[in-house]
Amino acid sequence: MEREGSHEDASGGTVLAMSEDRPEIPPEEVCVLIPTLEEAATIGEVIDGFDAEGYTNVLVVDGDSNDDTREIARERGAEVLVQSGSGKGQAVREAVDRIELPYVLMVDGDATYDPADADRMLAPLASGYEHVIGNRFARMDEDAMRALNGFGNRLINRAFGFVHGANFEDILSGYRAFTTDSFRRLSLDADGFTIETELAVECVKNGVETTVVPIGYSARPEDSTTNLHPIKDGGTILLALYALAKTNNPLIYFGSVGTGAILAGGAVAAFVLYRYLVAGISHEVLALVAAAGILLGVQLLMFGVLSDMIVTLHREQRQRLERLRDDVERKR
Repeated sequence: MEREGSHEDASGGTVLAMSEDRPEIPPEEVCVLIPTLEEAATIGEVIDGFDAEGYTNVLVVDGDSNDDTREIARERGAEVLVQSGSGKGQAVREAVDRIELPYVLMVDGDATYDPADADRMLAPLASGYEHVIGNRFARMDEDAMRALNGFGNRLINRAFGFVHGANFEDILSGYRAFTTDSFRRLSLDADGFTIETELAVECVKNGVETTVVPIGYSARPEDSTTNLHPIKDGGTILLALYALAKTNNPLIYFGSVGTGAILAGGAVAAFVLYRYLVAGISHEVLALVAAAGILLGVQLLMFGVLSDMIVTLHREQRQRLERLRDDVERKR
């Protein structure tokens, strides 16, 4: 769906050409949601920054920090919620359940994102979009991300585009704007930092109108520490991307396993045939293993094709129902 002032990029993703005009959405209709864990060094600066931009409805959902994060947030006038569980994903879901305002601006509490980009993030929602992702790579400080982190982020974004068929440029961005209604339509169950990945996948899966806008991204202050580990957490995100393909792109999910099984079975079969032709030695057990691997692979490929057809039909039916709903609402 095209919007005024937008264009298609080379990979098919929609990127909004933003103006500097203030969005039509009044700040009093926006809740600034800040998930935190041990962010005493920066949370005050973040809240003050949004307050200076006119966004005073701030909800800090804290993962039971051991420092003064909650006290500082309350002193700055923010509402503070101590999450009942653990992990960023659980915190975001619990917080959105409490939010009654129609729009949410979600941002990390580490002072790496610029509150001055709030208007830029919210403007697409006034144009009909439902979810906005801030692209950190558009205006990133040189020292804001280590080389390994940057490589991992780009690898994950390319994997997302390949598996899920959309280019959101920076799916791990912690700066998001979305309508409360669209968030509640998503089936989210990630408890940890993979919440951003799951949000991107669910937006594609559920046809949530999503766009990307360029934002600034700064290095963490020296007295602020990160809880992320590039290799371990990057691997977890890639596994999550693959697991989420089961219901969004089953052909990739089952097809990759099926192809692997066929290749493995074929390799074993080639070894058995070679041994029989060259040395005259038969390997009946290995031959059975090879046949089982090839048959399993073929069955998985067939299952992937059938599942992909079902998913496609489901999307088409959902789109018809949404168009019917829109027609009924226009006639009222």
